[in-house]
Amino acid sequence: MPLLTGAEPYRREGGEAAVLLCHGFTGSPQSLRPWAEHFAEHGLTVSLPLLPGHGTRWEDLRATGWQDWYAEVDRELRLLRDRCSRVFVAGLSMGGALALRLAARHGDAVSGVMVVNPANRVHGVAAHALPVLRHLVPATKGIASDIAKPSVEELGYDRVPLHAAHSLRTFLRMLDGELPQVTQPLLLLRSPQDHVVPPADSARILGRVSSLDVTEVLLEQSYHVATLDHDAERIFRESTAFIGRLAPGAVKEPGLGREGTTTGG
Repeated sequence: MPLLTGAEPYRREGGEAAVLLCHGFTGSPQSLRPWAEHFAEHGLTVSLPLLPGHGTRWEDLRATGWQDWYAEVDRELRLLRDRCSRVFVAGLSMGGALALRLAARHGDAVSGVMVVNPANRVHGVAAHALPVLRHLVPATKGIASDIAKPSVEELGYDRVPLHAAHSLRTFLRMLDGELPQVTQPLLLLRSPQDHVVPPADSARILGRVSSLDVTEVLLEQSYHVATLDHDAERIFRESTAFIGRLAPGAVKEPGLGREGTTTGG
């Protein structure tokens, strides 16, 4: 299937410090593109891949699972490590969970973690019925575009395939047991008004990780997709400052690097 316009992955060659960004469940790189471009403008090497099953039609997501999504970001991390001395991982929602697992699994290969409204579990009564329900109902209503800012939309599916939702639930339960292995500096940004991921998920993550360097930022003006919302610029500033503190000299003044590249497929 052809990619939806705007769902293309984004890559940018920059300096010795890199950022790998992971988008959310049923979403696409579009939700993180401004964040990725901000990093690129400040001289960082950037990779924002498209996760398998995303960016086309919801039926394609039904045939994938957490192993496919994690394998994609794991591969990107290894490629970045081959050419960069420092790699930071970042993510929104499920992408935040993927970033946390990269940190847990790769240890010192990850220099720091930045997550926005990270997911820790699939909520709702129906979540417990997913093992059976997914064989009876193909999909339910979508979760995209939880944004407070008027006239801004997230490019995501309007349906959630339950086979994929079941796989996500399995992944989050597994990750919860791995969170104590996360020791890297952590920047967690969350929206008190989030209609997709409740505050309890961030609280659980903060209570489970072993990181000693932890910064929590509240995004008071935004909903779930805060990277496209009123607090987007704050996310950009906080994350750039986070990288600059941990990798002195890595963050450059804008306008000194090459243009980014967008690739499809």
